[in-house]
Amino acid sequence: MIVRVFRVVVHDGKEADFRSFFLETALPLVRSQSGLVSVTAGLPRPESPQEFCMVMVWRDIASLQVFAGEDWREPHIHPDEAAMVRERSLHHYELAAA
Repeated sequence: MIVRVFRVVVHDGKEADFRSFFLETALPLVRSQSGLVSVTAGLPRPESPQEFCMVMVWRDIASLQVFAGEDWREPHIHPDEAAMVRERSLHHYELAAA
């Protein structure tokens, strides 16, 4: 299984707008994907009020590619969030056996 960690930092003043987008659009979109094992959304803390993250576990690369495309290693953003996002990062890991 593949662990996908997506992190976003939003522009000043865009925190509330992005929070709404994140919870009402992005999270439901990800949750609806076939091959998704789990998703956990992280909201900002006081020490980093503009930083959001989403940690996903995917069954396999093929499932992840259906969702993210052939360039699944790149941190894509939805067109509705483009003006809110200052920076983004994406990392992938193999899930460790428990």
